[in-house]
Amino acid sequence: MSQENINLPNKNSEWQLIEGKELGPENHITIKWVSPEGIEFFRKIEVDKDYLITVEQKVTNVSNKDISLTQYGRINRTGTPKTSGFYILHEGPIAVLNERLLEIDYDDIIEEGSKSIISKGGWVGITDKYWLAALIPDQRSRIEGGFKAVLKNIERYQAQYTSNEIVLEKGETASVKSNVFIGAKEVDLLDKYSNQLSIEMFDRAVDFGWFYVITKPLFLLLHKLSDLLGNVGLSILALTVLIRIVLFPLANKSFKSMSKMKILTPKMTEIRERYKTDKLKMQQEIMALYKSEKVNPLSGCLPILIQIPIFFALYKVLFVTLETRHAPFYGWVKDLSAPDPTTIFNLFGLFNFMPPSFLMIGAWPLLMALTMYLQQKLNPAPPDPLQAKIMSFLPLMFLFLFATFPAGLVIYWTWNNILSIGQQWIIMKKTK
Repeated sequence: MSQENINLPNKNSEWQLIEGKELGPENHITIKWVSPEGIEFFRKIEVDKDYLITVEQKVTNVSNKDISLTQYGRINRTGTPKTSGFYILHEGPIAVLNERLLEIDYDDIIEEGSKSIISKGGWVGITDKYWLAALIPDQRSRIEGGFKAVLKNIERYQAQYTSNEIVLEKGETASVKSNVFIGAKEVDLLDKYSNQLSIEMFDRAVDFGWFYVITKPLFLLLHKLSDLLGNVGLSILALTVLIRIVLFPLANKSFKSMSKMKILTPKMTEIRERYKTDKLKMQQEIMALYKSEKVNPLSGCLPILIQIPIFFALYKVLFVTLETRHAPFYGWVKDLSAPDPTTIFNLFGLFNFMPPSFLMIGAWPLLMALTMYLQQKLNPAPPDPLQAKIMSFLPLMFLFLFATFPAGLVIYWTWNNILSIGQQWIIMKKTK
């Protein structure tokens, strides 16, 4: 609390312990300090087993004048930390003020100097990938919350808030309760505190990203399946099956269309040869063929387009949530949130040789590229020779791309390809 014309407790003040002996999950303490003017300050401090600190501050004005006080909270970080450097993850000052999520980079705070917003309730803090320090004022009070950078000998960053003034007449007592969270960003834990304390958007401390409406439910479903199956990798396989079931009608229609496209390939080749000097006539004849055979050439793209946000949401889940950190699968995959640790260039560990990082092509990425290649063989080749050549290189390009992705994501995509190949093969057999 702050007030200019009276003495207030500071870091050098000696408080008297008046209740409790040792602070712990089941033991609170209460301390007292009396100012030279006779104003009594009390602090009751509690901490639970998950490191949520509750501080209730009470002030009794026994002086001979009216006083006004302001409650404040502040988190300091000294020095600019080394962040993971991934653009899909925010690390640094974070807040929810006026029901709006604010994610500020350290560079932006240095450039702006400070940033503050008037809000009812909310919270402010500083986050790392898996850990959070957050100040949570009384959610019924109006505050001015924000961030500040202090640049002297070394950079120092502050997440802070101040409340409206509290006026105390002679003999009056006022109290205010606030919380401090310092701990791991476990989604269930953040949701629990959000419900208990009515904290707006507290789960957004986990960077679920733009696809929050997909990413958060996907995480909850994956978490539930992990509890049932006892393994995050198995839950990813089960999740893939559930997604395939939901998308089954759309995928079925798409595969039927692609099967018909493959049947029509000879006729399309004939039309292209016949009208190769008349592009307009060629397109008209091809469109007439599509119409007569009731084939939509774009239907094969729909399942892929729908899969993209699901794919990105799962990537976020594996990358940012603590629950999937160091989660093992079977065999050589000991951490589903990290890339496949094996590489073909030392025959998967047979030789004592570690190639450069760009040559870390593991077993799961190889299996993914193989399934992608097999899936291409089941689909009709693009009519344009150049486009067909580019498409033939896609499995190789994706091989190097997916080698850098979390192993859990590669397992999901590989298993998804296998299910797609099975479904597509059955449909092609039926359409002969």
